[in-house]
Amino acid sequence: MIVVSDTSALSNLAVVEHLWLLEAIYQTVIIPDVVASELAAASNPVIPAILKMDWVQTRSLSQSQLANQLQQDRGLDAGEANAIALALELQADDLLIDERLGRQEAARLGLSIIGILGILLIAKKRSLISKVQPVMDALSNQAGFRISRQLYQRVLTLAKELS
Repeated sequence: MIVVSDTSALSNLAVVEHLWLLEAIYQTVIIPDVVASELAAASNPVIPAILKMDWVQTRSLSQSQLANQLQQDRGLDAGEANAIALALELQADDLLIDERLGRQEAARLGLSIIGILGILLIAKKRSLISKVQPVMDALSNQAGFRISRQLYQRVLTLAKELS
């Protein structure tokens, strides 16, 4: 299975010490070199450490036209645009991305998308974690990950954690 990730998914999971879920679910995560540069430049020391993990592989795009177009015409940041372009280039099974605009563009281009909350639901289903709520709370409180009240409730319902 090929999964490509943008920057925020990796960095947010690293901040809340749940990055290991990606290795447990996918075994290998591929990132574009632009995402590697963004991770390397992060001020929180747990984020650049992601690049030392042997299951995170960096790849360069063979064609940068689409990434440039997504940045200029669609307003995506470099990490999102390059992750989308690399996912298309590699015919990835999943693209790990959370930002709304990036998800819209990826869906428009026919990519299969998953976000951090989807990862948490898979992790619970596979008994990798016992509850999604504490991890969602940590993502909000420690990583500044924004989850609308409606989405928060929906994920808890899907995880069967609402009474």
